[in-house]
Amino acid sequence: MLKISSVTAGLVFIASVSYAQVSTSLQTKIDKQAKEMEQKMVQWRRDFHEHPELSNREFKTAAKVAEHLKSLGIEVQTGIAHTGVVGILKGGKPGPVVALRADMDALPVTERNSLSFASKEKTTFNGLETGVMHACGHDAHVAILMSVAEVLSKNKNDLKGTVKFIFQPAEEGAPAGEKGGAGLMVEEGVLNNPKVDVIFGLHVRAISKLGVIEYRPKGFMAASDWFTIKVYGKQSHGSRPWLGVDPIVVSSQIIAGLQTIVSRQTDLTQAAAVISIGRINSGIRENIIPETLEMSGTIRTFDPQMQNIIHEKIKLTATNIAESAGARAEVIIDKKMPVTFNNEKLTKQMAASLKHAAGDNNVVEIPPDTGSEDFAYYVEKVPGMFFFVGACPPDADPAKAASHHTPDFMMDEGSMLVGLKAMLQLTLDYMYAPAK
Repeated sequence: MLKISSVTAGLVFIASVSYAQVSTSLQTKIDKQAKEMEQKMVQWRRDFHEHPELSNREFKTAAKVAEHLKSLGIEVQTGIAHTGVVGILKGGKPGPVVALRADMDALPVTERNSLSFASKEKTTFNGLETGVMHACGHDAHVAILMSVAEVLSKNKNDLKGTVKFIFQPAEEGAPAGEKGGAGLMVEEGVLNNPKVDVIFGLHVRAISKLGVIEYRPKGFMAASDWFTIKVYGKQSHGSRPWLGVDPIVVSSQIIAGLQTIVSRQTDLTQAAAVISIGRINSGIRENIIPETLEMSGTIRTFDPQMQNIIHEKIKLTATNIAESAGARAEVIIDKKMPVTFNNEKLTKQMAASLKHAAGDNNVVEIPPDTGSEDFAYYVEKVPGMFFFVGACPPDADPAKAASHHTPDFMMDEGSMLVGLKAMLQLTLDYMYAPAK
């Protein structure tokens, strides 16, 4: 059983910072109620962790969220973008509409630890038997936002404006042949009725120091594109490769060539970029050189111009290398997610709120992160801010901690109180002093 680590040092109040118009009595009450939510929030997280659901299949998770919001007297909308849930809490005073987002889906990963609430769920994904696991912390995100809703609903009359709670499915990507995630929620009008003025979101981060909030103005997380390269050769007997055209050898040359695009053909002083191959499929038997090969991978960029250049270079590299060997290559590039862009003025204004929640020394600005987030679709439409909350267990080295999306992923639940306080503080401070 995980223990809730103490992060008291990261939760001290910053007396030197002025929070205009938020009364001391309201601030004190909110902080007290947040602390009182911690155990309940952790239990929610453990329940979601033990019973994870994949993208666009978050039926039980969505039902629990909707039931909780209704119990608080919050107006609830369900079935948005398949399983999404939206709660609308109207404050007692006029003001802006603040949206808060949490993602709900788990991953096709088999959990590998001794937690009493470890997932035992199994499924078939892309034709393979696998476990299902919250290997990215979305279970914590849901529990945090449910807790935010409970605290704010208790203070409804003091809220200057409206809060829209967005519980989103399929952040990890919709199943093949389906639409989903933030893009579909935006398409179905989640930022309207009432129209959202600003949106905030967070992500617990198991490779960052516990209790530390990490943020960045402007480009925060990378655009994510997926690509597939199909190589067409000529089948032959493995003992006589000269009678065919080996797509496996050709693909190895293409993979090597792709790595020179970033290292030798783009100006990396302008923005970072990454090209990675994650899957290769070819062949059926050891002594048969196959006719075709299919590989797929991901591209991460922070600059639209560089993104376009890399797309063209990938096509040029793959097709020309294949042609030089007597093969043929077909390249398909799918733009998955844009850059997660934190509004610069908003982010600079709200940094003080993060410091109030976590402590002056526990809020740091970081370089761009090559991960991607479909929160990007919201901030394409309205000003927004996304940030990380460090969740590395205190007895582990963040540099050596298991990565997200792996069987050994482990987050410290002490991070959740920091996330709860941050979301509450951002909401209150923006309502009482909205950005121009």
